[in-house]
Amino acid sequence: MQMQRSRRSLVAESDLTAAVENRQRLDAQLTENEQVQKEFAQLKPANTIYKLIGPVLVKQEQSEAKQNVEKRLDFIKGEIKRTETRLKDLGEKAEKVKTEIVQLQTVRQAQQQQEAIAVAS
Repeated sequence: MQMQRSRRSLVAESDLTAAVENRQRLDAQLTENEQVQKEFAQLKPANTIYKLIGPVLVKQEQSEAKQNVEKRLDFIKGEIKRTETRLKDLGEKAEKVKTEIVQLQTVRQAQQQQEAIAVAS
């Protein structure tokens, strides 16, 4: 039973670590896209935007490029909210498992102390 809880604790910690890494990746993407949005705001109508598709630069309309960045920002913000909820849930789950392990360890230590007293008597 102790092994099962320890395994659950490791799984919970692993899931939590993966979620934190995902959150960091999303933060980087958000920052990058916000920077692109700021640069787009400074463009004049005569400026040309190119989109990298594989090894080729393809001309793109400013309005389309701005719209794509806006959609990406909305998507990333939604993913951040979802990840935050997941982080909260995983944190609570990990804390619950840790509490159970501590309780079991405390019970086991008390049993060992009573066994030692019984043997000494």
